[in-house]
Amino acid sequence: MSEAGQDILIGIDAGTSVIKAVAFDLAGRQLAVAALPNRYASGADGAVTQELARTWQDCARTLRDLAGKVEHLARRTAAVAVTGQGDGTWLVGRDDAPVGDAWLWLDARASSTVRHLRAGPGERTRFERTGTGLNPCQQGPQLATMAAIAPELLSHAETALHCKDWLYLNLTGVRATDPSEASFSFGDFRTRRYDDAVLESLGLTKQRHLLPPIVDGTEVTHGLTAEAAAATGLLAGTPVCLGFVDMVMTALGAGVHTGDPAAACSIVGSTGVHMRAVEAGGVHLNDEGTGYVILLPVPGMVTQVQTNMAATLNIDWALRLAGDLMAEVGGAPSHAELVGRIEGWMAASRPGSLLYHPYISEAGERGPFVDGNARAGFIGLNSGHRFPDLLRAVVEGLGMATRDCYAAMGAMPGELRLSGGAARSPALRGVLSAAVGAPTRLCAREEAGAAGAAMMAAVSIGAYADMNACIAAWVTPLLGPAEAPDQNLADLYGRTFPAYVDARRALVPVWDRMAHERQSRP
Repeated sequence: MSEAGQDILIGIDAGTSVIKAVAFDLAGRQLAVAALPNRYASGADGAVTQELARTWQDCARTLRDLAGKVEHLARRTAAVAVTGQGDGTWLVGRDDAPVGDAWLWLDARASSTVRHLRAGPGERTRFERTGTGLNPCQQGPQLATMAAIAPELLSHAETALHCKDWLYLNLTGVRATDPSEASFSFGDFRTRRYDDAVLESLGLTKQRHLLPPIVDGTEVTHGLTAEAAAATGLLAGTPVCLGFVDMVMTALGAGVHTGDPAAACSIVGSTGVHMRAVEAGGVHLNDEGTGYVILLPVPGMVTQVQTNMAATLNIDWALRLAGDLMAEVGGAPSHAELVGRIEGWMAASRPGSLLYHPYISEAGERGPFVDGNARAGFIGLNSGHRFPDLLRAVVEGLGMATRDCYAAMGAMPGELRLSGGAARSPALRGVLSAAVGAPTRLCAREEAGAAGAAMMAAVSIGAYADMNACIAAWVTPLLGPAEAPDQNLADLYGRTFPAYVDARRALVPVWDRMAHERQSRP
């Protein structure tokens, strides 16, 4: 339990685009936020990497900046919790030094490895143990790829971590990972432990020594080291909680599990994450072998997850297209100004007049199907279409992708809870609601990922008896009123969805030919 005067929990959320440190009181009220943009590099071969040392430096700076916003932060902090972007590979070696730059979840170099592994004899067993389909984002295929093309990295590595694990190491001096990433990467979601059959199917039996111990942050914390205290401005010995992966932390903070079995949660950010909370024995494993099963920090509960690689990245592309054209004729609107026009453009367009597949990422798609060659495109253009129609098609493409993902997990949700900056748009909420045919409910929690991690810390220090009690105080009161779908729009999207699926299946050989052409260029 926290000592007298310790009334603050800090949640660190090291996402793909931003690193944030957020202060909450013990009742879950958000007090202050400090943030820095994240930085990563892209290569022509599909590489997307991030410097480990800089990531820790940026994290430490956010904590120092947070102290400038909250009076007496250090002595008032009862615990710190850390979560971060999922998948990827962050290698450390002797004396906890980085071994090269991290391979991020956006990295596409493991695409051919995934195709090979998915055709292997142990793939179905691996999928049934982990509940998770293989894709190039994951540490398993990335380690297998490193073994083939960069064996020197693994020869110098002692431990393979994820982003949050790297930050936890710098905060506490402890090499560890959490049950969620351990089980969906290399384990069994039923036992919450590593599984030898999974490692064998990935061809990584010899790399078993790289996997760190598994620590459940609701039960175990480690103290902030003196070195980390000097870097962050916090007090040495402050309890540090290793949170679960950011997807499930955000979903926890946004209401994926409040006791309503019909509710689901979608996070509309750079990527699209679609989740429903189920008991471990009630998981629906699809025939295609895709999706994730990610543990919740609640005994016996997991989230079933499908993630489409790019969500708001598609909208950003469309807005950049408009901005570039406007700049050519003398205007130079900011991103915020373009975002402010979205509602008007949506109102000026006709629903369902175009199909758009939102596979804008160079890494292809990973949910509800896995194809590194998948690419975005419009279907149905004619000379009467204008930019508002293109923008609406992009937004509707996100709605179709959301429905596609939930269809791979079973029935459509009875209620869709939304988080992420784009969910603030009434037009986007309307499209998502109609696409899945369910009411939407917006979570008023501004920093749901950091809140989810802080909730784990709250349980770990005994501020709440268990996670369900914490959810009742931190989450349920922040869920907004239900917004019913427009029935006409829902009927239209219901008629359109089969064409969306038929088209993306038919485009597979086209994507493959285009990929072959790209790869054959000098």
